[in-house]
This record gives sequence, structure tokens and C-alpha cells, in this order.
Amino acid sequence: MPILGQGALSKMRTQLDTPVRYQLELGGAIIDMNTLLDKRIKLSYLGEINCTHCGRKTKKSFSQGFCYPCFKKLPQCDVCIMSPEKCHFAAGTCRDSGWGEQHCFVPHVVYLSNSSGAKVGITRGTQVPTRWIDQGAIQALPIFHVATRRQSGLIEAALREHITDRTNWRNMLKGAVEPVSLTEVRDQLFDAAADALQAVRSESGEDQVQPLKDGEVLDITYPVVQYPTKVVTHNLDKTPVAEGTLLGIKGQYLILDTGVINIRKFTAYHVELSAD
Repeated sequence: MPILGQGALSKMRTQLDTPVRYQLELGGAIIDMNTLLDKRIKLSYLGEINCTHCGRKTKKSFSQGFCYPCFKKLPQCDVCIMSPEKCHFAAGTCRDSGWGEQHCFVPHVVYLSNSSGAKVGITRGTQVPTRWIDQGAIQALPIFHVATRRQSGLIEAALREHITDRTNWRNMLKGAVEPVSLTEVRDQLFDAAADALQAVRSESGEDQVQPLKDGEVLDITYPVVQYPTKVVTHNLDKTPVAEGTLLGIKGQYLILDTGVINIRKFTAYHVELSAD
């Protein structure tokens, strides 16, 4: 097989289109993944991982691409990234206040999406619609604009009492996801969580937390020739070569006839990509 690229893995670039367009950058080469559909490809792990922050070699990747020391000290690896409502900036204990100001004190969006059923989520305003595509959502609807990441986390926590914030990735990859009326779900959530949502708005300031009652649903399609009936995963730590016919791309997964592989999971792994 001809080699298309070699280098450290990072999540695939995406462009909203019908279907979504995917590119993979490896060692300076930009590979149009959509053109590889229905072709046999081989992704080979070359046995080296370098931390995406400091560059040091590491035997294991933590939090998708970091060495252990960086994982323990960097703000982007702190508990408040996964649980923004636990933000401790105000307590003066942020791991890096400059990073926090740049990434957390910026507009965020609280949204509903449908990857394996309706769920709630949050993202920076600049990551719309990238975040939805990375999750494999077939529908998405923004329901709040907020001024900070912590505020988005508080809204999400209030809504999480009534709706999940998780994606069943196996069901997402099987493709058997039925459309839902996200506007109806939004209206039901606004009623069910009215008191909790108002409490967040009162604490934060009405102008800081803006509900979006007239948002439009975005429909998203993916380049998939065939979905798997049973989801089997490729793990480069156990088997360093993932090879098969590329049947589709959804979220950050490559769907091969031999199994699926989560590209984002192996961020910072040095690999070689070949294709027929």
C-alpha cells in the first residue's frame, strides 16, 4: 500500500457539508479521508508517543495526548474541564489563571444534540458546530448562550436532572438513531427545570445567561457507506495495526469492515497511514 502520511495523530479536522468532510493531518500531509471511502486502509502504530504539550516521550497517553506530569499540572486536564460547575477560579486555585481567562471566561453554548438519543452538552461558542460533529450528532440545537464556562456547567447540571449528558457511542456508530424533536425536548426541559435555571440566572446575572427559545435545529449527515451491526474496536496499544476497508467516518471514528477506531483516543501516537 502507498504511504499517505506519517506522524503524530490528532483529531480529524471537520467541515460542515453534506456529508461532513474529514481531513487527517500526519507529518505535514493533509489527507482527505472522504476520498478513501470503500478503499482498504492501514493505520500502523510506530511505537512512539510524544506529549502534545511538552513533547517528551511517554509510554502512556493521559487525557488524550498528555504525559503524566502535564496531566497533573495543566489546567486543561483539571477536573473542572469535565465538570465546569466545579470551576475553582474564584477560589484562587486555578492551575493557570491566564489560561482560565482565555478559555473559560469566554462565551459558551449549552445545547441539545442527538447522537444516540437526546442529550445536553456545552461547548465554547467558537466550537459550534465542530463539537457536535465530533460527537457524531445527527441533530443539534443551541438552547443557551452564556458568558463563562462555569455558567454553562451550572445550566448543564440543572438540566442533567432531567436528561442525560452522555452519548452511547456504540449505538451512535450503528447508525440506528431516530430523529427527535429537539425543540419539544427544549421546551419540556425549560418547564421541568424552571426553578433551577432561574436560580442560575439570578446568581450569574440575567444578561449573562440567555435562553434561546427560537433556535433552529441543525441536521448533520456523515460519510458512511455501511454501518456495523456489531461494534468491535481496534486498540493500537494491543494490536499496533488497524487494517480494513473504510466503510464510514462518524464523530472521530473510522468505521472499517474489521472494526472501528477512535482517532481522538490515540492523540499523540506516531502512526503511518497507507491506502490502496
